[in-house]
Amino acid sequence: MRELSIKYGCNPHQKPARIYMQNGGELPFEILNGNPSYINFCDALNAWQLVKELKEATGLPAATSFKHVSPAGAAVGVPLSDTLRKAYHIDQDFELSPIACAYARARGADRVSSFGDFIAISDEVDISTARLLEKEVSDGIIAPGYNEEALKILKNKKRGNYVIIQIDPDYCPEETENRQIFGITLEQLRNNAVINDSIFDNIVTENKNLPPEAKRDLLIATITLKYTQSNSICFAYDGQVIGCGAGQQSRIHCTRLAGDKADIWMLRQHPKVLSMKFKEGLKKPVIDNAIDLYLRDNITEEELKEWETLFEEVPEKLDKQEREEWIKGFKGISYSSDAFIPFRDNIDRAAKSNVRYVVQPGGSVRDQDVIEACNAYNMVMCFTGIRLFHH
Repeated sequence: MRELSIKYGCNPHQKPARIYMQNGGELPFEILNGNPSYINFCDALNAWQLVKELKEATGLPAATSFKHVSPAGAAVGVPLSDTLRKAYHIDQDFELSPIACAYARARGADRVSSFGDFIAISDEVDISTARLLEKEVSDGIIAPGYNEEALKILKNKKRGNYVIIQIDPDYCPEETENRQIFGITLEQLRNNAVINDSIFDNIVTENKNLPPEAKRDLLIATITLKYTQSNSICFAYDGQVIGCGAGQQSRIHCTRLAGDKADIWMLRQHPKVLSMKFKEGLKKPVIDNAIDLYLRDNITEEELKEWETLFEEVPEKLDKQEREEWIKGFKGISYSSDAFIPFRDNIDRAAKSNVRYVVQPGGSVRDQDVIEACNAYNMVMCFTGIRLFHH
């Protein structure tokens, strides 16, 4: 297939629309089910690059959950604890393959944002992953292959309209890429920067203890940023993204957004949250939104009234001390920045979410201020020299 017509572009009035190869070659994917939209393709092709690179960097199966051309979550296939299973609405006796673990973690990073997502999987999609996915609200999936039974399961989603794309895992794009803005073509070398353990060698802080688990999480966070709309900050922990702040004009706003999401991820595992008793018949997205409201400080009176109707017993809110003490229990949070950190306020905010490991390109006139801030919190910080803006 050399060309595919699309119903419309980003919005219904933007038509005609199509996808094709400028060099006249064959498209490196096959549509197995559904009718992908323009935005589906934007998500799918960025998401596939992320999981392919994450698998190559870590050797573990990888998954990501994309919304509006930025990842809501990304992860590798690390087993889930019983607590995470409960927080992610997964039965304790459900058998999770490594690929399914990666997907569950990617979806669980920010379940509210992942509603209606597009998913990418680095490996052949198995039955375990398909069984998890069939219960979630999602637009589509891209992967290099599908188990026969898994494909049957996925084809039944969305009344048979679930988008399923099979990508050629050996496809390699040309070295240069271009795009048009206002009828004017821009061209650049494709972002082929290699992200691996070696980029963390330049440790600039007094604390230089960077264990293997931290390197893995820094890889996850940094590769995720490579495919996140800039400015962007990513928090990672235990083999997965736990908070991503994308597309903000100010880096501190990225950090606050990512940090707030990371805090919610941690607090979702608090005993008070896990013991909530919801009314029978509520769907998972409603429960996820209710938990999100519960963990917010600025809930309105109208929201509170509606929220209280969802429970068998209205739960007691977590107070500030409970929240802070619970977050302190998560040791070794990783933080990555797609460009240099200009002010120490980013480090001060990261410290509130118990960040221990930081990676950034470096190159700010205030680098020393940021290093001193990390030293004050006994953090480890690496300078990579690689900026990862994505637009």
